[in-house]
Amino acid sequence: MSRIGKSPIAVPAGVDVKIDGTTVTVKGPKGTLTKEFKPSMIIKMEGTEITVARPDDAKENRALHGLTRTLIANMIEGVTNGYKKELDVNGVGFRVQKQGKDLIMNLGFSHQVIISDTEDVTIESPAPNKIIVSGIDKQKVGQFAAEIRNKRRPEPYKGKGIKYVDEVIRRKEGKAGKGKK
Repeated sequence: MSRIGKSPIAVPAGVDVKIDGTTVTVKGPKGTLTKEFKPSMIIKMEGTEITVARPDDAKENRALHGLTRTLIANMIEGVTNGYKKELDVNGVGFRVQKQGKDLIMNLGFSHQVIISDTEDVTIESPAPNKIIVSGIDKQKVGQFAAEIRNKRRPEPYKGKGIKYVDEVIRRKEGKAGKGKK
């Protein structure tokens, strides 16, 4: 039995959950999220708790059980608190600034890299070397942050590039570092 899948999801006050067959709609103070799940999963609302069950112990159903429960819990968390990812920009002359809906990044290229907000995800730049990506959908926030990071990944020699705040970059020694002490 899935330990994650069998635990119920508490629905906080101010959050409205509608279950229509396999479609779950969660409405909260920050917005509304809708997701379609596999028809084999049994999703029920009992009072202020949501439970997810599986019809049998088939391999696919066992895999989907915990996943379905976690996705619904993430939807509820997103509409109540939201999600955010913080990125750091390291490097001489590397800087970012917000201009309207656009994030303008100087990353050592011959041109500026420009990324715009989407309707689901917002970008903030409180400092010239900090980016905050926030939204209500965990998957979209993570994907958008990964796309920004891919514009200039951190390199292992000097650590220059865009990295997550909690990311640790494994550093390498350069060619000349072998003989030095």
